[in-house]
Amino acid sequence: MSKPPVLEVSVRIAAAPEDVFPYFTDPARHVGWMGSEAELEPVPGGAYCLRMGDGFGVSGTFQEIDSPRRLSVTWGWAPGAAQAVLGDDHARDDDLPPGSTRVVVLLEAQDGGSRLTLQHHELPTDELREGHRVAWETYLARLAVRAAGGDPGPDPHSGSVGDGARKAES
Repeated sequence: MSKPPVLEVSVRIAAAPEDVFPYFTDPARHVGWMGSEAELEPVPGGAYCLRMGDGFGVSGTFQEIDSPRRLSVTWGWAPGAAQAVLGDDHARDDDLPPGSTRVVVLLEAQDGGSRLTLQHHELPTDELREGHRVAWETYLARLAVRAAGGDPGPDPHSGSVGDGARKAES
């Protein structure tokens, strides 16, 4: 059986690769563009876990860290996340188990900023590739704003609002 096509999304960011890279490895920076909670241990085999404000979550591990040029993580839905948010009619948690796919982030200097290319490997269906394409395009646009010093506004997946309005979860 052949491998599914690789999903690839690219964005130009008005910040140098060394300034963009920490947005994937520093929990405080990560939640500035994606997620409301992040557990990140940026070493090979370390945790890569995100939780959105609506209960959706991602679970995987860091595979490769080559700052500021490249990183890869495994990616899948955290247990209970898909059904909790999408409902039984839309997705089952076992459609994308924790760590079942791989995300590769490539950064290169370009025109005083960066070109970020994200490749998402092993997404098993067209529906999952399309859903992740939309999500990655949305979140990488938010990253571009945040890394350039702006406020990307409300997170579309968590309902959180921009700077100053995040509330601590207890």
